[in-house]
Amino acid sequence: MGLVQISLLLLLTLIIFSTTTLLAQPQEQNEDEEFWEELLLKPLPDRKVLTHFHFQNQASLNNHHSFATHHHLFPKPISHLVKKFQIKEMELSFTQGRWNYERWGGFDPISSSNAKPPGVELWAIFDVPPLQVDASWKNLTHALSGLFCASINFLESSTSYSAPKWAFQSDLGSLRYGTLPREAVCTENLTPWLKLLPCRDKAGISTLMDRPSIYRSFYHSQRLHLRSSIAEDRLNSRIILEQTLTVVLQPDTQRAGMNYVSESKLQPSWSLSSIFGRKINGRCVLAKSSNVYLQLERGLVTELENLQKDAAIFAANDTGSEDFRRNIGFELSVNPSKVHKEVERSSSILYEYPIKEYKDSEQFDLGLTWKHPLVWSSPHAPLYASRFLTGSGNERGAIAISLKSTESTQGFVAANNVGERCKLQVNILQMVPWYIKVYYHTLQLFVDEKPQAVTDFVERMRVSPSEDKVSPGLMELILKFPCEAKSAVLNIDFDKGFLHIDEYPPDANQGFDIPSAIISFPEFHAGLQFSDNSLRKSPMLSKFQEKNHVLSYTEVLLVPLTTPDFSMPYNVITITCTVFALYFGSLLNVLRRRVGEEERLLKKKDAKKGVLLQVLAKLSAKFRGRSSESAQPQSPPPPPSSSFVSPKLVFKVLLVAGVAVTWQYYSQ
Repeated sequence: MGLVQISLLLLLTLIIFSTTTLLAQPQEQNEDEEFWEELLLKPLPDRKVLTHFHFQNQASLNNHHSFATHHHLFPKPISHLVKKFQIKEMELSFTQGRWNYERWGGFDPISSSNAKPPGVELWAIFDVPPLQVDASWKNLTHALSGLFCASINFLESSTSYSAPKWAFQSDLGSLRYGTLPREAVCTENLTPWLKLLPCRDKAGISTLMDRPSIYRSFYHSQRLHLRSSIAEDRLNSRIILEQTLTVVLQPDTQRAGMNYVSESKLQPSWSLSSIFGRKINGRCVLAKSSNVYLQLERGLVTELENLQKDAAIFAANDTGSEDFRRNIGFELSVNPSKVHKEVERSSSILYEYPIKEYKDSEQFDLGLTWKHPLVWSSPHAPLYASRFLTGSGNERGAIAISLKSTESTQGFVAANNVGERCKLQVNILQMVPWYIKVYYHTLQLFVDEKPQAVTDFVERMRVSPSEDKVSPGLMELILKFPCEAKSAVLNIDFDKGFLHIDEYPPDANQGFDIPSAIISFPEFHAGLQFSDNSLRKSPMLSKFQEKNHVLSYTEVLLVPLTTPDFSMPYNVITITCTVFALYFGSLLNVLRRRVGEEERLLKKKDAKKGVLLQVLAKLSAKFRGRSSESAQPQSPPPPPSSSFVSPKLVFKVLLVAGVAVTWQYYSQ
């Protein structure tokens, strides 16, 4: 009994020691891993609300071996991808809907970095030799396809991806880019994305992600951006994972309790509970910071300042950021902790709400109630880009890219009004499938509706022609237009190819998609500049303050191709099977029939019938009193003897054999 007690005591001591070690170990390793969660809310001019979730997770790369074996905050599947495929930078997005650049703006960090084309977009830069890039890309697509439950593995085909050089500012040749415009986005893609978060959707800001609210929105895009920042001494090397979810929602006026007379003119009031049906119950305990921000963009701030001036409440020449706490244009349900304003005058305002100030028993529900109708516009990109198809029929057509000037172009002209002529640089990336035979020599350019020489405006041009069933076509252009130009149109002709019947998708009659073109403006930078240096601690706001190029995507084009009648193979198979059934059925019937034996059986049956008839005749004559001789019926005449091979049967066999031989001849 004493031995058992000693064993139990040793086991208890071992458990306590191991538990103490495990509790002390994360404190050492968590210093190398950090996690932030943030939410940005912004009212839009067309009575909608933009919600932007931002999660950032980073880990140290000092010990590369331990980096891929165990983590406390950083998701292990992502670390395995980095280690196995040597990923230097990668971005994956799932998008449903199209960002409205005309109403929601195109000159801010969200529209330039988080507005993505419909479907799936994937690009990656590998730190491998050039000959291994394609193999790493194919393996990466399969891994991401299984991780996010999507059809990303279709991008492994060389006909689905390309290697651009100028659009992504990568001259290393190790970048690959591919899109799937028709990929459907559903909750099966969002659930694996949420599993990469330390608290998933069980605590913190991510609890607001109500599936029905997200998928009935006008636009939503979930994005995953991965980059490795390797220092020269490799002591401060880190891997950073950004997860963003951008959603444009229509507020529910009934939930928000609007009872204004001028509801049609007034912006709809909203709150977190009215647009998501939920409130924030505390923060994620694993997050270093958990903040909610409310942004008022420049056009709205200008209208509020004008409203305050007209009401003669605030000074006309000096309007501080603290005045926006109690302005007359709207009312906030929760007072902000801080108010930040951009350096420039008449710029955006940012309200900050730290979630850590609220206890777990308190629920955070930010609401905005409008008091006066306001009309404003979002800042636009220098040129508004759109794309469309011209031509008719299933043989040929043309792709047209239209560029129209906006108010940003006029401001650029005023800022660059110097002696030399002002130029506006525009970069265009266009990728087309291989079955769209583009004739690049037919490129035409119209500036202000007048035809111009292409060489006068194209600074550089890189063309990679498509190869049938091998690679898509790629065109990269660097153009420079005069700043006073109002519009420009690029037009290029193409022929429609033919596909094999096995290459058509199940919904071939719907048409085939041409991926969105990428339009970038290297001379314009979409960024917010705040005077408060404390905002640098916020990963989302520090990202917004970076000077990124203004970028926009065009529409996805739907091209109808010549589509065969898919019912014809069924008809051919049916007719062929019927003919062969008749042929072999008749042939087997002739070969297996035994004519002589059948005649003997018929004679026996006739004989039995004759005896039975005689007995019946005798009985009937006896009852009627007649003699059997008079009542005996005459026996039927014997059937004519049939030979084994009759001319009719021979004709049938020859007819079926002739039809079969003729069918085989013409089918071959």
